[in-house]
Amino acid sequence: MVISKFNEQTKILESHFKNNIYLKDVLDYIIATKENTSYPRTLKILTNAKHASFKFSFNDLNAIISENNKSLEKYDAIIDAIIIDSPETAALTVLYQELAKNKKYHFDVFSTEEAALIWLETF
Repeated sequence: MVISKFNEQTKILESHFKNNIYLKDVLDYIIATKENTSYPRTLKILTNAKHASFKFSFNDLNAIISENNKSLEKYDAIIDAIIIDSPETAALTVLYQELAKNKKYHFDVFSTEEAALIWLETF
């Protein structure tokens, strides 16, 4: 399950990935973000995936990157900090980080919310 809420105070989209996360969940989340015209055009995202189990493969990353690139057409930039706590999630997110490089997309992986927020504040 993916739950997102835009924090008006911090101007950060706070997303929580919980339990089993399938490819469809991620794609639906990206599409919803792409279609939301009320978010700032430079969008900061804090993604908490500490309680998530990704149920998609390395091969599915291409579909995620493709949909993400479509979303980037609607934004000046997206800055996404993801918080993880498992080796399996780390493997997928680090590979995604390499494959998804784009001048309008900044993505980094963290083990704590504090570190993720500090990084987001640098943009």
